[in-house]
Amino acid sequence: MKNILFVCSANKQRSKTAEDYFASKYTNYNFDSVGTNQKICNKDGTNFITEAHLIWADEVYVMEQRHKKQINEHTERKYRHKIIVLSIPDRFKYYQKELISILEEKIQL
Repeated sequence: MKNILFVCSANKQRSKTAEDYFASKYTNYNFDSVGTNQKICNKDGTNFITEAHLIWADEVYVMEQRHKKQINEHTERKYRHKIIVLSIPDRFKYYQKELISILEEKIQL
């Protein structure tokens, strides 16, 4: 089974939508989602990214280029080969129809 990790800033809207949507659609994959902003993740009780997440993942889909940059800076680019940038801006709500359409278009499993 392939392990897929979705990353955004707070793990509330984009990455959480991706995890929940694809988990309901593709039962032959494992999905997880995390955020890169530790302060917001701690405040909101969402998942903050750790190296364990990156080790676990076969593919890492980040919502913005800055998420890739943050991961690379904190891990000495060790996981760069796993990272795919989706270029989805932070303007969508959880499970918003337009967000799901973009995710379906950009991610081919």
